[in-house]
Amino acid sequence: MQFLKRKKNKLVIDADTHISNVDYLAEPYRSRYYETDNYYHGKPISAEDLLAEMKMAGVDMSLVWQNTAVTPYGNDRKVNFKTLLSADRYLFEMDLKYPGKFIPGGWTDPKNLGVDLAIKMAEICVKEFGFLFVKMNPAQNEYPIDSDSVVTVFKKIVELGAIPAFHFGSDTPFTPAEGLEKLALLHTEHPVVGIHMGGGGPSYMDGEEHYNKARELGLRHPNIKFIESAKRDTHIESDLITYQLAGEPFSRNICCASDAPYGRQTWNFGGYRAMFKSLIDGANHTDKRVQNNPNLFTEEVAQNFMGRNFAEMVIEGYERLLDKYN
Repeated sequence: MQFLKRKKNKLVIDADTHISNVDYLAEPYRSRYYETDNYYHGKPISAEDLLAEMKMAGVDMSLVWQNTAVTPYGNDRKVNFKTLLSADRYLFEMDLKYPGKFIPGGWTDPKNLGVDLAIKMAEICVKEFGFLFVKMNPAQNEYPIDSDSVVTVFKKIVELGAIPAFHFGSDTPFTPAEGLEKLALLHTEHPVVGIHMGGGGPSYMDGEEHYNKARELGLRHPNIKFIESAKRDTHIESDLITYQLAGEPFSRNICCASDAPYGRQTWNFGGYRAMFKSLIDGANHTDKRVQNNPNLFTEEVAQNFMGRNFAEMVIEGYERLLDKYN
């Protein structure tokens, strides 16, 4: 927290990445990781792989989650718990090993762990590991974002003082905007994070509808924070313009990210920098909203989206945790 307070005005932060302990991957993931250089969807990366990419991309810090694509589940919930706990623990260990580089986020799963073990996982993530975020992925693990089991775990995460986070995309029917809205209304003064802001790799038609619903949703509920990743660049730009025009607190509720390894950090943050350059040169931009508001974007505004918004969210969250547990 103190590090972020000192550095927030300069840090570039990727607010959505996934790392794995590649030396202890289950088969066939381990063999595939070591035997092919060819990229495949969800190819795991280690903490060291991400650090190398961060250096190339000019990224100072990354929020890191476990990579659900290489966290296999079976029918035994206790075994599933141990598997996920190992993945979460790796994040904790890498944060200790590389201080000032990672912001670790926890992960739980009310379907594959069951509600009781999902709550236990959240408690370990917050109370033992000191994680501020605890995430669920209704899309990949196939359960409705507003199901009774999710609501129960969601309420527990809030009770723990942590921030619930969700894969929130249009790639499956499990994370509709209406579902995230239901959760946001449960604790209107407490933040909830929607990763991908409606993206996540949908078709063009499904994405179009969901992107617009997500954009409108955040303007209705200022406690919803969005991470822009795995989403069409054109819609990301429209989100940034819309929320900057809306002013605070909405302009503080969006953060840039790559979704590495599902997205390349160098590509994404190179694109963000070019996008902000065009927005800052407002008079020559093709969007009429920017043309009519030529000072809408500045270097300081760009820094908000590139790192400061997320840093301030994390600072506020850590302060809340310290007040609760000290």
